[in-house]
Amino acid sequence: MTESIDDTDSAAPADLPEAPIAFASVASIYRYPVKGLTPERLDLAELVAGGYFPGDRLYAIENGPSGFVAEAPAFQPKIKFLMLMRNERLAALEARYDDAATTLVIHHEGAEVARGDLSTEAGRAAIELFFQRYARYELRGAPKMLAAPEGFRFVDTTEGYISLINLASCQALAALTGKPVDPLRFRGNLYLAGMEPWEEFDLVGHTIEIGEQVKLKITESIVRCAATNVDPVTAMRDLDIPGTLMRRLGHNHCGIFAEVVSGGSIAEGDAVRLRL
Repeated sequence: MTESIDDTDSAAPADLPEAPIAFASVASIYRYPVKGLTPERLDLAELVAGGYFPGDRLYAIENGPSGFVAEAPAFQPKIKFLMLMRNERLAALEARYDDAATTLVIHHEGAEVARGDLSTEAGRAAIELFFQRYARYELRGAPKMLAAPEGFRFVDTTEGYISLINLASCQALAALTGKPVDPLRFRGNLYLAGMEPWEEFDLVGHTIEIGEQVKLKITESIVRCAATNVDPVTAMRDLDIPGTLMRRLGHNHCGIFAEVVSGGSIAEGDAVRLRL
């Protein structure tokens, strides 16, 4: 006699992992080819496991001798380079980097003021000459264009592989300051929409999924410095972001850092998921 089939036997095993929960989306993607200069918006980016964000912080402008050695690259504090924390006039420049031509073009007040192929000595010298004039009152020595060797980037921290900014936190910060806060003040790579303010801090220690393949391990929250006080459009130092955070919330953090666990393509609009 055949036994009857119990419909419950066909149910999925209880130990199967739950489907990841979508909690946000990628609103925009940015890279910063030259430390301290203009962000460049991307439609998509190809991430590599264990790697930095593509095309990000490839170059830095040395403000006098920094001790950086290309043959043995090591992390250097950002004060050794031209950067927004102390050199807000950098925000008044519009810089664009052409990867294929390895060429940096700088505009100021609508006019081209410098152009140079950064793979050549002459090209680097052209950019250095411009900054010798433009930043002459802020220089500690001759400016020098530095290129990051393979496997190294001019990031602000040894943990700074990829930075993510929660747009809702920027909006909450605007409410605290009483003034609009441009999210680009935080110079992030990925800007996320759909979250609650400061929810990004709860992700530290977790792994998130973006698009079809990418997995990022969230490593730490980002401590903010005076660079965020500079308006990226007007180049004016018009807000006290770290001070406002500390006075109103008891910390000076905004955004999170992540490491690439699994690589792949990400694009604007991609869902961001968390597997519980």
